[in-house]
Amino acid sequence: MEHLIFLLIFGGYSPSIAQITSSTTTTTPVPAANRRTIRVGVAAVQSTELDSIGWPMSGGAINLAIQKLRDDGFIAAFDFEINVNYTECDRSLGAAVGMEFMRTKKYDVVIGAPCQDPMEIMATMATYYTTPLLAWGLVTDSKFTDAERYPYLTNIMANSLSLGFSLVKLFEMMDWDRVALLYETSPQDYPLSIINDVETAINEYEDYSVNVVVKQAVPSGDLNDAQYISVLNRIKSRCRIVVAVIQTATPRRKYLRMITEQNMVSDEYVHIWLGLRSIGFGKQSAGLTKCELNCLSSGLTPVWEVSPDDGWNERAKLAATRLLVMDLPETMDLSTDVPDVNYLNTFTSQCGAQVVNPPVSCETEQCKNASTSPPSAFARSLHDVFYLYGLAITNIYNTNPVNLANGQAINDAMQLTFAGLTGEVSINANNTRVPKLMLYALNENYDQASFMNLTYSLDGGASVSLGYTNEASLWFWYNGKRPLTIPICGFLGTECPQTFVDQYGALVFSIGGVLALAMLFLITCFFYVLRQRKLERDRIDAEWQIPLVKLQVPPKREKERMSKRSIQSGPSNITDTSKMTFDNTFSNYSIFYLDKEPVLSTAHPASNLDRTDYDTFVKLRKLDHDNINKFVGLSIDGAEYLAVWKMCMRGSLQDIIGQGNFSIDPFFMFCVIRDMAEGLKYLHNSFLHVHANLRSGTVLINESWQAKLTDFGLGNLAEEKKPMKRRQLWMAPEVIRGTLLPHQVEKPADIYSLAIIASEVLTRKEAWNMSERKDTVDEIVYRIKKGGPNSIRPDLDMDGVEINHSLLVLIRDCWSEDPTDRPGADIICNLLKNMMPKKGNLMDHVFNILEDYTTNLEVEVEDRTKELTAEKKKADVLLGRMLPKQVAERLKQGQTVEPEGFDSVTVFFSDVVKFTQLSQKCSPFQVVNLLNDLYSNFDAIIEEHGVYKVESIGDGYLCVSGLPQRNGNAHIKCIVELSLDFMAYCKAFKIPHLPREKVELRVGVNSGPCVAGVVGLSMPRYCLFGDTVNTASRMESNGKPSHIHLSAAAYTLLMKHYPNQYNTASRGDVIIKGKGVMETFWVFERNNQFMGNSSNMAYNPENKKKQKNDDEDVDDESSDGSSRAPNTPPMHDVNANSPPRQRKPGPPSSPTFSKRSVSPILEEKAREIHNEETEALYRQFRRQETLALM
Repeated sequence: MEHLIFLLIFGGYSPSIAQITSSTTTTTPVPAANRRTIRVGVAAVQSTELDSIGWPMSGGAINLAIQKLRDDGFIAAFDFEINVNYTECDRSLGAAVGMEFMRTKKYDVVIGAPCQDPMEIMATMATYYTTPLLAWGLVTDSKFTDAERYPYLTNIMANSLSLGFSLVKLFEMMDWDRVALLYETSPQDYPLSIINDVETAINEYEDYSVNVVVKQAVPSGDLNDAQYISVLNRIKSRCRIVVAVIQTATPRRKYLRMITEQNMVSDEYVHIWLGLRSIGFGKQSAGLTKCELNCLSSGLTPVWEVSPDDGWNERAKLAATRLLVMDLPETMDLSTDVPDVNYLNTFTSQCGAQVVNPPVSCETEQCKNASTSPPSAFARSLHDVFYLYGLAITNIYNTNPVNLANGQAINDAMQLTFAGLTGEVSINANNTRVPKLMLYALNENYDQASFMNLTYSLDGGASVSLGYTNEASLWFWYNGKRPLTIPICGFLGTECPQTFVDQYGALVFSIGGVLALAMLFLITCFFYVLRQRKLERDRIDAEWQIPLVKLQVPPKREKERMSKRSIQSGPSNITDTSKMTFDNTFSNYSIFYLDKEPVLSTAHPASNLDRTDYDTFVKLRKLDHDNINKFVGLSIDGAEYLAVWKMCMRGSLQDIIGQGNFSIDPFFMFCVIRDMAEGLKYLHNSFLHVHANLRSGTVLINESWQAKLTDFGLGNLAEEKKPMKRRQLWMAPEVIRGTLLPHQVEKPADIYSLAIIASEVLTRKEAWNMSERKDTVDEIVYRIKKGGPNSIRPDLDMDGVEINHSLLVLIRDCWSEDPTDRPGADIICNLLKNMMPKKGNLMDHVFNILEDYTTNLEVEVEDRTKELTAEKKKADVLLGRMLPKQVAERLKQGQTVEPEGFDSVTVFFSDVVKFTQLSQKCSPFQVVNLLNDLYSNFDAIIEEHGVYKVESIGDGYLCVSGLPQRNGNAHIKCIVELSLDFMAYCKAFKIPHLPREKVELRVGVNSGPCVAGVVGLSMPRYCLFGDTVNTASRMESNGKPSHIHLSAAAYTLLMKHYPNQYNTASRGDVIIKGKGVMETFWVFERNNQFMGNSSNMAYNPENKKKQKNDDEDVDDESSDGSSRAPNTPPMHDVNANSPPRQRKPGPPSSPTFSKRSVSPILEEKAREIHNEETEALYRQFRRQETLALM
């Protein structure tokens, strides 16, 4: 809970920080009685990063800092108690140590872990417990500068984010905007933390944009040269400014060797090392080691030097000339940067020995062996942070001693400046150190020199001080020239600037050749265009020219394969095993197969075709409209020409009307007339301008009952035969009277033909009703030709069909004797649009009829689905009582149930004592009722425990816990609790017809491994196998009445996991059949002293009765359609006697379709589907019904 509290508190914590200055210290001795002991907790590391932050080589710094404070006149009123615990840079150990220091022991101040991961969680704890926390070592991440998040943290280390911003400032000054970032792999991810802060600074710097093209780790070992080379090769092709964070000497020297081997030490490359260890170009592996040969001005051995020389010293030194190093000032210099050089020497020589002296008093072997070791790399940081704390508490003691217990006051008092072993220490308002960074480079003497001082405060911005007057001195090894971000010749050396000859020479020499070839090219193009135009014309002609060999004659009709089609049948596919025939469907067309698709054709005598005819057929093939049948092409390589048209499966309108075996409603009539008018309008507005052969035989109906005009545009071909006189029944009077050929007629003649076809549609009889008229075709044609005021026209007898009167008037106008009185196709379409009885098309109309027709099916399917769901639920509940749920599910899915082994289960056997004698006092029905009452309540008790009932045979009862659902070791407790509840119930159980008789149980329990599986296919049972079951049976048979008999395995398991919770006793050694001598045990009752409220778990029959009644109420509710628990027995349907649901009346009889019975398949399928499939299956069958009705 406390962890949650401090996580909530520090999120919104925002303390105010005030800058304070050091006050005058007192040198007056303080009596021992008035001295205060400061309890200090130190989270150290003993073996991790030993050379850098190890406690054996660092801890002595605290003793030296205390002595230094006393020598300087501070902390006279304080004594110190140093308590050390080790975190080894582990986050979880850091949390544990932090809780011990701040919560349990409540130390006055805590010196945090010198690693970033444990330090982060300790800083969070310090916020909650308001404990001053001091940071040193590797704690440089920018997140520790957040004073709002960590208000009690004071960090003596410079933060790497300031280092990153200073680096970006350098990029801006040098105009470098493309860099690579490399970092050394380290167990503590210290270099990665620095490089991440550098990348953050690059992204957040607003005044200058830098692109990081590579960010990758370099291996620190000696066996990963191939990986190292791969990283450097990747950089070589992308940038020339390389930033690397490599902390230790050996990886730094390896870096110099690798860039030399990869030729990355030219004037194009700049390598920048970043660090916060104040070593510059020097190397330091452990503590302060003074150089004696080829030393740098800082007193350190150069990073390129090793002894003895391995042959790389000189080459590594040359590679170092391409380096810039950005680091803290050279505080390792023994003569300049530290004011008190004598104290620095004392610190260096005594730090290792002081770790075993009080108050640090480290007694580990590592500390005892560190007496002659130099201090660690960060020991001076530990010294300075403790010295800072001593100054702060001295100031508080001299001004307001009450605040010594105020963590915030101590934190504010540490915001001061002093000269320490790490140089000048200046703590800002965020209690973080203001870093002063130096930019080092090698001068002409191979000695490091400072060329730039950079200070970048997170709240104060950048401050840069140049250490040179001429930038060329910085680039001494680069011939005085600053390297560019992108080399002149590019990263790959392929982009060097070219001379005029190199750039344009080839062009000058090729101009002559190009001009010479230009004329030849133009001539070639001219002939090429001519050829392409000819090929294109041939290609276009080939589209409408159909070779006769591609037109296949349909197979002969076979009675067993014949599939006659009618107005009700839908389209079917042509396959090898089912050949379609078109009997009495296309009386005016021949049928062929083109590319396995049926097509229609008309025959025409062969004639000479010119280029104009060819162009006409090309245009004809491009005509496309919903009410125009597609012209496929013309076959002209046979004895006669064949015009090929797209197939319309339902045949021609003339053939459909002539069959006379169907009825159509007014909307269908209107749609056919409208389609014909739309098609005729399209033709009149096309290049053809006229149909010229319009009759009901040239109006085809497709699968969607859409009318399409066909047999148009072939007027330039001769008639296939001498035109039959019967066709004149559709011709306009002016055409019959004149000498014009059919293809020479004009638009009004098409309007007349349209009116005749419309009369066929409305009357549903052939043209002029020739089958019922006494007049012959010649007589009718003669009377048409004669004309006059009362010229003959077809009768419009509607047979009781309600037709818009305006439509009849329009038809009569269309067959007017005077062609000029006939309306145009555009006017007809507009008038028909206004007459449209309702919106939509013919297919929508058909589906609306079918929707009404199938409305009652929805109600029936819904009722049957509910019945199916209820029965399925009952079956699932019954199956769930017979088998485990997961086993039942696999059996329902038709999957096999493999036997499954269980490592540890507890098996329960019980038997009714003297059941045979009791049965002799009862009738068979009373015995059954007795066992039913007893075991029904046993079943109810089982539901309260994690127990599975396997079976009950006669008076025997078998249960198991731990399978089929594994429950760890809880199965022994479940069985024992079950046994105790059974015993309690039997004590209260009364036999109705034998009130003086008592029912006693004999219970046997055993624990161990077991195998379970389903046995048998007919009436399958979930059975248990194994010696564990046999032993449990032996425990029951060798038990005593009203006793719970446990085997040694069960007893051991119970005592191991649930000790002292039950009152048990050893029965002693018992001879068990088949087992020999076994020690067994009794379980008597629960131990209430250890069970707490578990004594209330004893079974109460009254509660069971009430629960049973509640369950029955729930079952009653479930029968109304609500969900029922999986183990609840199926109940009778309370709605079984309810009156049946009243069905909606079926749709009214339609004049369009004959009445048909509902498909019985739909009713049969509805009984087989599950609840979630009902709707989808119903929709599927409704579509099938729709297609069937079509």
